[in-house]
Amino acid sequence: MATVQQRALYRSILREVVKGAVSPRPSKNKAISSTFRVMFEKSRSGKSKEGFEADMENAVTFLRSQRTYKELLERYNPLADLTAEERIEATARRVGLNMPVTKSDEEQ
Repeated sequence: MATVQQRALYRSILREVVKGAVSPRPSKNKAISSTFRVMFEKSRSGKSKEGFEADMENAVTFLRSQRTYKELLERYNPLADLTAEERIEATARRVGLNMPVTKSDEEQ
């Protein structure tokens, strides 16, 4: 049987995986969850349970930190998901300039 601590760690890892997922829940890849499940099942027969629990706590901390980092990056760096051209235009607007209108291939 898994200890209470291991069950709590497993649930917190799954919670962080779900919160950090980009795709919607039904189309989510099940490989991550199944990999963690296998790791926890193997740890039952392992000798170093304290080391395993410490590693899993580190994994929870890492997943939580990555999710927080992604949220902060989206909040404070709105240009991160733009293309190069859109980023240049946004930067020019920020300093009070407008980009010159360029002729496209259709107009030429």
